[in-house]
Amino acid sequence: MKAAVHDAESRIDERPSAAHGAPASAPDRAPDRARPQTARGDEWSRAAHAGMAAITFGLSPISLTLAAIDWGAHLAIAPGKCFDLATKVWLAASLFPAAVPAAGADADAGEVESGVAVHAGEADPRFVAAAWSNWPFHLYRDAFLGVQRWWREATRGVPGVERHHAQLVGFAARQWLDACSPGNFIATNPVVLDTTIRSGGANLAAGLCNWLEDAVAMAGRLAGVHPRAAQSFVPGRDVALTQGRVVWRNEICELLQYDPATPAVAREPVLIVPSWIMKYYILDLQPHDSLIRFLVESGFTVFAISWRNPGAEARDLGLDDYLRDGFFAALEAVRSRCGEAVHAMGYCLGGTLLAIGAAALARDGRRDALRSITLLAALTDFSEPGELGLFIDASELSALEALMWRQGYLDGAQMAAAFQLLNARDLIWSRMMSEYLLGRRTKPNDLMSWNADTTRMPYRMHTEYLTHLFLHNDLAAGRYCVGGQPVALSDIKAPMFVVGTERDHVSPWRSVYKLHLLTHNALTFVLTAGGHNAGIVSEPGHAQRYYRCATREAGAAYRSGHEFVKGTPAVEGSWWTCWRDWLRDRSTGEAPARTPPAGLGPAPGAYVLQA
Repeated sequence: MKAAVHDAESRIDERPSAAHGAPASAPDRAPDRARPQTARGDEWSRAAHAGMAAITFGLSPISLTLAAIDWGAHLAIAPGKCFDLATKVWLAASLFPAAVPAAGADADAGEVESGVAVHAGEADPRFVAAAWSNWPFHLYRDAFLGVQRWWREATRGVPGVERHHAQLVGFAARQWLDACSPGNFIATNPVVLDTTIRSGGANLAAGLCNWLEDAVAMAGRLAGVHPRAAQSFVPGRDVALTQGRVVWRNEICELLQYDPATPAVAREPVLIVPSWIMKYYILDLQPHDSLIRFLVESGFTVFAISWRNPGAEARDLGLDDYLRDGFFAALEAVRSRCGEAVHAMGYCLGGTLLAIGAAALARDGRRDALRSITLLAALTDFSEPGELGLFIDASELSALEALMWRQGYLDGAQMAAAFQLLNARDLIWSRMMSEYLLGRRTKPNDLMSWNADTTRMPYRMHTEYLTHLFLHNDLAAGRYCVGGQPVALSDIKAPMFVVGTERDHVSPWRSVYKLHLLTHNALTFVLTAGGHNAGIVSEPGHAQRYYRCATREAGAAYRSGHEFVKGTPAVEGSWWTCWRDWLRDRSTGEAPARTPPAGLGPAPGAYVLQA
């Protein structure tokens, strides 16, 4: 496969130059992209940081230690808070015996007033089974939930504690408590005990087989073997099936153009800019849930960027490279083929890159390049990045930077570990209980298979992204520079369609909504059901889907997120149809269908298949 990629690259003769793909003031490639030489002492320090980061999976124990000291020291000088916490412990301990029925007596957990958590299990998906209401399991459940609630209160509202430190301590407490849940152990989980008795232990035998399979797969990953052989959905065979061609390629990305499905198409084409931390085919899964196919069948000429999966050789590629040789170059290639302005759409970090690029184009007087801008679950203000902010501070970035410096990139599996920790209850412990104790294998679907098809991020680019955007919030503050000059999102005049999802832990919708404060153009905001991925892959006909949509006209007064939700009724169905109609309304007519040239090969291309 790699040989095929290199052979295809040797035949590239139609890609535009960097000068054609960037604004007039875009920076030329730095003459020296080699790593800066550092003193031997700095090399030793980096090596030590990298070694520690490898052991701790890229997390900084120093950051957590400082947070614990900050929290503990301030708690020690807050007698009122300590008294409240001690009172809750005493009250729970004094009332707990009332929850213990006499030996042999029947007890209804709904009638027991333990003072800790009556019916609390109903709100927690780990304890929804009716068996958790039986004695003594309701005691385990309520005691656990009481301790969990006590720690939540103990880590919040301590006077003087830095907010980030309080969140870190609360996160660490939650990880420890999730690991100690009574649902994770055979003896304290009534569902597992009942299943074991009824099956004669067959569930445990099946769970052992599942564990062995996972252990072998993990060993393969550690040995550098990509898990694609075990994937149920392979690009080009099971997913990414929309017909098209690779019409352009450089060292960073490929450009795919899809075959038309209608005799006439909207005059302006659609260019999709996915995040570089994900394979683009999340937008082209199976035919029934493919956003790309939906757009093609709706009468649009669709192009999509497919990012190359970089290795250590790409360690010195930076954000400027992804902007210039990625978005700008692909935009120029699309415009040269269609001769029209472009409806540009960016997803997640691809949306952030698109916003930066659009601001640079507007600054340099090239507003005619973009007919409209669509951002899907994309942050432009990183002041409140949600739970991902737990992993972003100076100490954490130092550890992560050292790890990437040694490897040349951040591995997708290392990044996935951080996402799993954010939702360890569901992604780790509940899964382990189901698959290892109950012996039930989760049936894979296309979205799960895509999620396991991880990518890597170059050392320099990811360091710049985390530092300038996440840590310093330079884009929202007007400090982010393209071509040596700062860009401002307020310069953008093209209409925007912005989508946030209700349960997004990567790009919280209230943070996405802050784009209203940074721009003055016409902005249509959609809040849809689901999370960061499932809320976007929300095809028509998908059950229990709804969205809210409202437009802020150019120059109109700001309306808060709370006011948006309160004043915007929910609409049943998929936001895809709303976006399709929005694009049509902002197109200038129709043109004959555009068939892609033979190009460099069929979609889904070569880069998406790189392990």
